[in-house]
Amino acid sequence: MIEKVLFTGRTHTSGGHDGITRSSDGFLDIRLPEPHPAAEQLFGAAWSACYIGAIGVAAAERKIALPADLAVDAQIELARNGGGFFLRARLDVSLPGIDRAVARELADAAHGICPYSKAVHGNIDVATNIL
Repeated sequence: MIEKVLFTGRTHTSGGHDGITRSSDGFLDIRLPEPHPAAEQLFGAAWSACYIGAIGVAAAERKIALPADLAVDAQIELARNGGGFFLRARLDVSLPGIDRAVARELADAAHGICPYSKAVHGNIDVATNIL
């Protein structure tokens, strides 16, 4: 049951060799040449942005101040095996000045908060590294 919709993202994508994707608000306007590497890049950007927000929520719940230069590098791989195509992901989390064990706790907690992490849980292989 949904209490409240916080945001709805709308995009229109057309394919082919000169594919494009545009958001309804004009914020995104991206060419998608074949193959479409932008799909993995966009997914990585969206997930890592959400995940940073989730780390912030986890830190606030624990009353931990986060560094201004926290960062998440996402690597999304499109792979193939005999059964077809699949995704694999790696999130490299940088929390300078935060104890490594605390950083691991925040990173793990963020997966339970971030909607992207929830969506892929059990569906793709995800490695989360603390840098």
